[in-house]
Amino acid sequence: MCGICGIFLADSSAIVDRTLLQEMNRSMIHRGPDDEGYLAAGQIGLAMRRLSIIDLAGGRQPIGNEDDSIQVVYNGEIYNYPQLRSELESRGHRFRTQSDTEVIVHLYEDLGEECVARLNGMFAFALWDENRRRLFIARDRLGIKPLFYAYEPGKRLLFGSEIRAVLRTGVDREPDYQALYDYLSLMYVPTPATAYKAIRKLPPGCWLTCSAEGLEIREYWDLPIPTEGQESSSDAFSEEELLDRLQAAIQRHMIADVPVGALLSGGLDSTTVTAVMARKLNVPVQTFTMGFDRRSYDESGDARLVAETLGTQHLEETLSAERIPDVPELLAMFDEPFADYSAIPTFLVSRLAASRVKVVLTGDGGDEVFAGYPTHVAYKVAEFYRYLPSSLREHVIKPVVSALPTSMERISFDYKAKRFVTGADLPLGPGHYWWKVIFTEQDKRKLLSADFCRTEPEDTYRVFAQYFARSEHAHPLNQLLYVDTKTFLLDDNLTKVDRMTMASSLEARVPLLDHELVEYVTLLPPSLKTKGLQTKVLLRKAARSLLPPSIRRGKKKGFTPPLPIWLRTELREFVQDTLSERRIRGMGFLNEEYCRTLLDEHFQSRKDNNREIWTLIALVCWWERERNIANSSVTATGRQGRRPPQ
Repeated sequence: MCGICGIFLADSSAIVDRTLLQEMNRSMIHRGPDDEGYLAAGQIGLAMRRLSIIDLAGGRQPIGNEDDSIQVVYNGEIYNYPQLRSELESRGHRFRTQSDTEVIVHLYEDLGEECVARLNGMFAFALWDENRRRLFIARDRLGIKPLFYAYEPGKRLLFGSEIRAVLRTGVDREPDYQALYDYLSLMYVPTPATAYKAIRKLPPGCWLTCSAEGLEIREYWDLPIPTEGQESSSDAFSEEELLDRLQAAIQRHMIADVPVGALLSGGLDSTTVTAVMARKLNVPVQTFTMGFDRRSYDESGDARLVAETLGTQHLEETLSAERIPDVPELLAMFDEPFADYSAIPTFLVSRLAASRVKVVLTGDGGDEVFAGYPTHVAYKVAEFYRYLPSSLREHVIKPVVSALPTSMERISFDYKAKRFVTGADLPLGPGHYWWKVIFTEQDKRKLLSADFCRTEPEDTYRVFAQYFARSEHAHPLNQLLYVDTKTFLLDDNLTKVDRMTMASSLEARVPLLDHELVEYVTLLPPSLKTKGLQTKVLLRKAARSLLPPSIRRGKKKGFTPPLPIWLRTELREFVQDTLSERRIRGMGFLNEEYCRTLLDEHFQSRKDNNREIWTLIALVCWWERERNIANSSVTATGRQGRRPPQ
């Protein structure tokens, strides 16, 4: 695990500025405090930060082939590298190290760009081919590891594991207002955009090549989407085979030359991973949990039961409002607006784990692979609801639901009921989006200035619509899983885990997203994945012999702190200051009155606006940080920074 960055200059006679390359690299020192490495040779510059996990002594990067005509820097882990190494050695390749990184170099010698199809792992790497004068960059299939780039045609390509590394090169910091518009609905900026017009995300399952002739991006893998009715036979499925595949994936992900622990939330996904580690693989496991000081949000008791049952070495802490780290500083780790506030406990539990281990396995991805979100069964309820007489729905059910008192507890009944009845009449795609959206299109027209809206931003639903279109031939459940994998999993969950673990120099691995396991489960019939209103049926069955019944049958809570309550109490002063009229007015494109109404409704418990409020807080913190940088630039250069639409 590490961070990578680099510079490619289109002019073959140009020379990369090594000092600039060092600045890019050192901006990500948290990703790899153990070591740094550089290649600055004419028009190419490659750099890396290293967190030593495999081949501690010999795995320094960049790593080259036998004649050093190919060089690579790489972030991630290749779990099948021992097998690949054996194959390559049998074909005459000579290795200098024991690291997984070197496998990429020799595999590229044999297969070129197609080498990525042989890799099982999480990765983002950049490879310089001196003979072809070409840069080759690739990102893993599901986007576990990040990669950002900025391309200036005919001039240069800049890339890095974090946006901050690319920004160090002086690229244009002009905001992407469409991206910010989408962020307000999704609480993250969707791939391939970033909050900056000049910087993009390389999509998952894609590779990029850049040479003097230009830039090209190609997709090499996508989640398989079987046509409805053509999924694999349910008769071919067995709990034993799924458990074997789970065990194989988890065993692959445990490869390391340092101790490996587990983040244990108490939910089914992380508990299954931990149980396989402890019972099937018979290894001593260190587990780490973050609890909350509010019962409806807290799963630490479940995690403690699992730890006691499995005999793990367990460490836990409890998060209260007083222990929240500096919010602007925490949000700055994302380099762009990001408003999933489960990042707070993720950061703290990562810091706890990093005090004992360098690597942890997590249960992330289980909901998208095994159908674990309530929305994965809500569409069935919506189908039944639409059969009810419209008079009953409009004149009885909706008025009763809208009159329910607002609760600030975790995913309260009133929240689910109100969300459901307002979106139940929508088709599958818009209905699923309705569960996810923070600010609707109508909300954004009230929130944003008239001048901002005159830029005619596109409806954010288009982000989801493109993936529903790609999967329209599939069963409705498989469509939902595909869309969630391409959106929420990629740009929310995986982004959060990467930045928050890396902030503590901790490597997080996600065995439930092992692509071989994902492909197997994706092709199974939807009838095996949910049953009635029961989610994660497959995983519950596979875990039968591993877990206590109370854990297997438990309802999903999620790793979410009691922020709705804290916003009204301990964090109220911070919220009022951050979203004050002065600061909102200073941004130039938000409606002060609308923001004040959101706060008043929440503070008076008339409506739970916690997601909207936190989304605005993250936006304000990012915008002001950018403005401070722009003002510093004006002071240093005398140039005026860019202004938002007024």
